[in-house]
Amino acid sequence: MNSGRKIIHIDMDAFYASVEQLDNPELKGKPVIVGGAPHSRGVVAACSYEARKFGIHSAMPCAQAFKRCRYAVFIPPRMYRYKEFSSRIMDIFKQYTVNIEPLSLDEAFLDITLNNMGQTSATLLAHHICRQIFDETGLSASAGVSCNKFVAKIASDLNKPNGISVIEPHQVPDFLAQLPIGKFFGVGKVTEMKMESLGITSGADLLAWSLEDLIERFGKAGKFYYDIVRGNDPRPVRTSRTRKSIGAERTLQEDTADIDEIHDILSALAVRVSDSLSRKHGGCRSLT
Repeated sequence: MNSGRKIIHIDMDAFYASVEQLDNPELKGKPVIVGGAPHSRGVVAACSYEARKFGIHSAMPCAQAFKRCRYAVFIPPRMYRYKEFSSRIMDIFKQYTVNIEPLSLDEAFLDITLNNMGQTSATLLAHHICRQIFDETGLSASAGVSCNKFVAKIASDLNKPNGISVIEPHQVPDFLAQLPIGKFFGVGKVTEMKMESLGITSGADLLAWSLEDLIERFGKAGKFYYDIVRGNDPRPVRTSRTRKSIGAERTLQEDTADIDEIHDILSALAVRVSDSLSRKHGGCRSLT
């Protein structure tokens, strides 16, 4: 485990919905849903914490969200506005370090091992950053602080909203031992089900497996799982990230089982993806 690094993961709280509430104070304290119309086939892009109390979450069909909270306020996304706020937040990060890895408009990793403030306390810096974000934008953020990216990202979700969680290097083994297996970096739904079928439901279960057995069951990924459960995540904070996937989508107004119609839609989507790849002079190895 690399305990020499100091990594902060900053995650804005209900970012899209919070921007809408900030721009329109009448929405403060109300369940706000950013996405499609309540009777459309659209999905929830984001929602406020007031809406989450009704079990509403991102990617839920808007019609289902409406059934759960009929007085929720539905708002179409204003991406230009979210990008404006994101740019302001990134400018704040740059005051502290050049080692910034944005993951999306509302979250980023910061390596503050060496920072512009000459500050040795990562916890203190996390507090300063979150406070400055609030003072300058009116939006709250949560932060996770630890010795690597994986643990810092998990930690940022522990005390949301407007909270900071610190996992010291000596706390990492116990922290990972109690973590549900689906929370581990690199464990998707399919791998999670496979692991659970083998009796691996937590970090403690994964820790009990030998390197040889994990490689036998999961191939090269077995080595990765062996390391990650021991807190070994050497991935650096990358200031520039290579995009690894390109996608296209279309929401149908009605369900269809018409094979010809589905074929035509998929063909059109494939052309859009192909055009995007061509513009970027890229290629691909798989299509899903």
